[in-house]
Parts: sequence; C-alpha cells; structure tokens
Amino acid sequence: MATSSRRVPLLLLCLGVLVSCSFAAGSLDQELDITWGDGRGKVLDNGRLLTLSLDRTSGSGFQSRHEYLFGKIDMQLRLVPGNSAGTVTAYYLSSQGGAHDEIDFEFLGNVSGEPYTLHTNVFTRGQGQREQQFRLWFDPTADFHTYSILWNPKHVMDFRNLESKGVAFPKSQPMRLYSSLWNADDWATQGGRVKTDWSHAPFSASYRGFKADACVAVAGGRTRCGATVGTEGTGAPASAAGAGDWYNQELDLTLQQRMRWVQRKYMIYNYCTDPKRYQQGLPAECSMQ
Repeated sequence: MATSSRRVPLLLLCLGVLVSCSFAAGSLDQELDITWGDGRGKVLDNGRLLTLSLDRTSGSGFQSRHEYLFGKIDMQLRLVPGNSAGTVTAYYLSSQGGAHDEIDFEFLGNVSGEPYTLHTNVFTRGQGQREQQFRLWFDPTADFHTYSILWNPKHVMDFRNLESKGVAFPKSQPMRLYSSLWNADDWATQGGRVKTDWSHAPFSASYRGFKADACVAVAGGRTRCGATVGTEGTGAPASAAGAGDWYNQELDLTLQQRMRWVQRKYMIYNYCTDPKRYQQGLPAECSMQ
C-alpha cells in the first residue's frame, strides 16, 4: 500500500467487546494526558501530533482521559527508527488493581535493518502468561501505520470469550489506554543480549489520528455509548444500543485466513505451544480456540 498512513490489520491485536462512544480524530491534548517523562512527551502541530522520547535518564508516557468498557480504538504510530535495540514502545489497555484486566502490545526494538518484534499478552483478573510474539512484516518506522484494538463481548480476536467453559474474559472492568517509550535492554532485544546504544539517543516515537469508538465509563459505574449522546447503562451494558458495527463483529473467514497467514509466516512464540512452561498443563483456552 502506498498511502501515507497505512492500516495494519492487527488481527492478533483485536479484542472483542461492547458499547460505543465516538471520538473523531481531533486534538490529542483533549483526549490524552502526558503523565510522566519530565517534558520528554510533547503535543505538537496544534494538537495533531504527540511524541514520546527516551534518553539515558528517563522515558515518557501518556494515558487517555477516558476509561472504556469495550470498543474499537485506533491510533497512528510511527515507531523509533534506526538502531532501536533495547527500547520498548508499549501500547495497551489496562484497568487498575491487582486483579486487573489488560490487553497488551509491546513493540520491541532491534538493531538497524532487523525487524521489530510485536509482543502481545492478555490479562484477566490479574493473570497473564498468554504471550505471543511476531516479527513485523513491514517497516513500522518509515511511515505512520494505524493500529486498531477491537474489544467486544465475543472475542479479543482469536482469544474468544469462553467464560461458559470456565476461562476468564475481560468484560467488566473499564480500561484506560496507555502508551510509553522506555528502556528494557535487559530482555527486549534478543533476550537482552543486545543493549541500548545511547549514542543514538534521544529515541522518539510519534502518534497521531487517535479515535475511540467505544463505551466510556462515567460516574456511578455507568457507561456512555455511541452517537446517541446521553445513552447510559448500569454496570456492564447489556445491549449494544448506540454501539457501532464493531460490537457484534465476528472473526469471519477472511479475517481468520489472514490471521492464520500471519501466524504461519511471522509468529515466533506462542504460549499455547510451550507446555514446558506450565506444570499443570497448558491453559484451558489452548485446546478450545
């Protein structure tokens, strides 16, 4: 594709979940707050561009002003170019507390000319250990690419809602969007064998085009969803009133085929094929997906 902002079909990164509030891609400083980094995070170009930077002293990060309970969230990212070994650009949804839910995507840097690694995980009630890793098959530093998180009541893409069979699923805890750029050269690149080359600092990642079509958590444990302004529900919404098509989106045959193609060609680690890691046997969903 030759467009200036390329959409990445992160089939593996999509979640399945609920109700919807639409926020058009507008001024980033109206929807996102830079929360740490002592000036290393910046909003530029009249609110249309946000950058995070990392140097030997500190990284930086931001979070969304809203918490979401299900939705489709888009962001255009351009990752750290050149020798990014040792750096991690994290982009994830998370609730708070020890029994938190989290949908986690981490882009692990590499030496110049080598591909980025995408590290994914899903936490439910504080339990993760669902890691998968993929070599990116495109250059995520040459241009902005749109990364989409789709979370609805049915699936986090190939992580389906199997609560009826005893597998926990993230469905009741509102989550905030976070992103950060930080140093993790003790593990991020080739298992920690390649360290961060600080002569290339400061490292920088760029963001634009944020859009959340999601249910927003408001006071009193309620949610406000969709284009129908003021539509609210109590607790986890029981209907898709106000939500977009994403609310009922299934993993259709075309998406399944594309996802299997990515897994077959670019997956380098899958927790479901690592039985030595689990003394009590593989997680239950591995035999059900």
